[in-house]
Amino acid sequence: MKRLTRFAVMAVFCGCGFAFAQQRSSAPVLQRRAPGATTKTQATAVVNPAIWRVKGAHRTVYVFGSLQVMKPNVQWETAKIKAALDASDVVYLEAADIDDNAEQSMVQQLGMDEAHPLSTKISKQDLALLDAAAKRMGMPDEKMFEPMQPWMATNTLVLLLTVKAGYDPTGGIDTTLLAESKGLQKQVMGFETMDYQIHMVADRPQRQQVRKLHRELMEMNKSAGELNKIVTAWEQGDVEAIAKMNRDELAMKYPAEYKRMFVDRNRRFAATLDGLLKDKATGNVFVVVGVGHLAGPNSLLKMLQRDGYKVVRE
Repeated sequence: MKRLTRFAVMAVFCGCGFAFAQQRSSAPVLQRRAPGATTKTQATAVVNPAIWRVKGAHRTVYVFGSLQVMKPNVQWETAKIKAALDASDVVYLEAADIDDNAEQSMVQQLGMDEAHPLSTKISKQDLALLDAAAKRMGMPDEKMFEPMQPWMATNTLVLLLTVKAGYDPTGGIDTTLLAESKGLQKQVMGFETMDYQIHMVADRPQRQQVRKLHRELMEMNKSAGELNKIVTAWEQGDVEAIAKMNRDELAMKYPAEYKRMFVDRNRRFAATLDGLLKDKATGNVFVVVGVGHLAGPNSLLKMLQRDGYKVVRE
């Protein structure tokens, strides 16, 4: 369970299933294969996710949108992605300073509250829904959620639903690229810190955490279908479809949350990249952020365009 902690902290934060931040950095370094190559245990599902190139006066930034989860045996690392990674000196992820012990300690401190059970914080209706959900996933009841803060219960529930839908939370895009970057001895940097990202979720007022859990419980029946739609759109490089889902499921319904989780962070990401693109000492950069950050009028890509950079899809 330790390797899943990061996913449980940050996974599928929005109602439509977008995820942020990478997962465990302890994934094994993967052997690179030629495009189209498979192993005996690997299926032939080949997909074509989108990647962009941003040209600066001195350097190039490649921007790739990731997913936190993926079904097994999907070959997504195309020749364009491999070439962009090979051509880059630095890899930027949403956060790269992951330390297992520190993270476990923070989650224990911020995500658990054994003195005040979850059932004392949520409505009887939500408690009944949580109990029913736990039983559908093979647990005797909702007791495992009782020591959790509402935000942790929400993200743990999402984790369990995602696994039940056939996705592997330890095999996400970020995990693979982080391990591969280290294997290629790339410098790995983060836009944010692990501490910031955990507090970004855990520090919300409890009433907001409870409302988020309520929304997840009410929308459980469609969560897997929405996640499948997002993954399919990502596999096809259909950014417009992702933008529409992002708008319909978050920006329109929960504008304050959308602004905090996407717009404000995109501005910070864009400012960092603007500095890198202008820095003569910085080599080419490969950027990996959640795909939700690259879709819609407030996307990271649109912000870079407004800053005067030419953004080209590879």
